[in-house]
Amino acid sequence: MSNYKILVVDDEEDLCEILKFNLENEGYEIDTANSAEEALKMDISSYDLLLLDVMMGEISGFKMANILKKDRKTANIPIIFITAKDTENDTITGFNLGADDYISKPFSLREVTARVKAVLRRTKQEEVSEVPEQLTYKTLVLDIVKKKVSIDGEEAPLTKKEFEILLLLLQNKGRVFSREDILHRIWSDEVYVLDRTIDVNITRLRKKIGAYGKCIVTRLGYGYCFEAE
Repeated sequence: MSNYKILVVDDEEDLCEILKFNLENEGYEIDTANSAEEALKMDISSYDLLLLDVMMGEISGFKMANILKKDRKTANIPIIFITAKDTENDTITGFNLGADDYISKPFSLREVTARVKAVLRRTKQEEVSEVPEQLTYKTLVLDIVKKKVSIDGEEAPLTKKEFEILLLLLQNKGRVFSREDILHRIWSDEVYVLDRTIDVNITRLRKKIGAYGKCIVTRLGYGYCFEAE
């Protein structure tokens, strides 16, 4: 556990120091920043986890997360939002930005410690999991090496983007990805892509994979997921 580096970003200096003290007692290496502007000048890619306050100055926690998710070097760093706001819309916004957890103030230090451990355990397990050469669901086979998809032995003519969307959803069955998540992961190099592009590609993908198209489920207000029958 002592190898994990965590960055705490909060404009309350006292809270930063409290979190730093307690998390260091748990064996983590902790750095702090009192604004998103200060944090963005640091080497964020070197951290294993960010504890990020939502309500800050000109650059909010949500805006900072959005910046990080657009950069390949920082896109996969897990984020736990810490905020005094606890409305449903704020929570949804946080998760749609790719948050791994969301803690509302006031909170207990034991709760923060437990959630930090849980997020690090989960994300590190995902990193070390061996990536298979093929993903299968019933008679749907996605060949990661050959970049092709077949159903009942017949190849489905997917475009590169359709293949990558299916790969993302199939690798993470049951997990909901927002349009923004998919745009950042699949269209990361493109300068300007409309959300509508996602919907069009999902519609085409569903048609091309036949009966399995219904497994790609729309979660209204959240995004898309691959749901096993």
